[in-house]
Amino acid sequence: MNLEKDFTTQILNLKDDYEGKVIATLVSCNANTGNRKSIIYIHGYIDYFFHPHVAEQFIENGFDFYALDLRKYGRSWLPHQRENYCKSITEYFEEITMAINQIYEKSQSPIYLFGHSTGGLTASSYANFGEEKSKISGLILNSPFLDFYDSEFKKNATLAACNMLTLFSDYTYINNMLSPVYVQSIHKDFKGEWDFNLKWKYTKGFPTYFKWVLAIDEAHERLQKHSAIQVPVLVMHSSASTKLSKFSEEAMRKDIVLDVEDIKERGAKLGDKVTLLEVENAMHDIFLSSKIVREKAFEGMLEWLLEK
Repeated sequence: MNLEKDFTTQILNLKDDYEGKVIATLVSCNANTGNRKSIIYIHGYIDYFFHPHVAEQFIENGFDFYALDLRKYGRSWLPHQRENYCKSITEYFEEITMAINQIYEKSQSPIYLFGHSTGGLTASSYANFGEEKSKISGLILNSPFLDFYDSEFKKNATLAACNMLTLFSDYTYINNMLSPVYVQSIHKDFKGEWDFNLKWKYTKGFPTYFKWVLAIDEAHERLQKHSAIQVPVLVMHSSASTKLSKFSEEAMRKDIVLDVEDIKERGAKLGDKVTLLEVENAMHDIFLSSKIVREKAFEGMLEWLLEK
């Protein structure tokens, strides 16, 4: 499938927020039939939908495929907005609700949320607390961001600093907080095989807002204390993690963004119907891993999904 030729985008006009006009973008595969089970893909932090090969797998196995570019990300970013910014994960519930209602009204069929990284955190939060959670039949999580990849001491120190700094402004930030190694490991201009818009997905130059860090922590804590997802959940993760400050071959076969032990521990507690799926030698975005790895991941995911 081709991202330009095989997909259609629709602007979702949302309620104005503290920065003014807000939109999200619903991406639909042109091969959708409108009368079968549907997948809604939700991207991660500093990210957007650019995965036609993922959509193709779902289409070929009897599902319609949709993706959301959330507010202030990718296709949905507006010039007056701070990129990738939110004060609460619940801000994204509005566009998820709109997408679910629009798709369900047309298909009257089961809908599955498919979240990667921070999108997995958002999808898990929605499945617990979202307005239309009753219309969700299952949850697929690709390396969900369920805890910070830091020691408790460092995490608590960071959160204390964020709380102090946001007393003066909601928009205080730090530049280049994230390592560029991950993007270097996946983009074709560096060591990877994928093509995507580096203006929308590249850690170098994007500010990390302290208010966003606190929003993530709040979502983590809420899930840890109150998560009781009623539908089946598939939690996919790599077989190993590592931290890298410069590129090495480890970046091509490990999660270099999150700790897989955190994913397993917290993921298992999201609800009573959780399945953990380890993918050997997978990268952080499992479906951007090497061909043999992602094919194994597709096989495991679709086997789980087709049983539901």
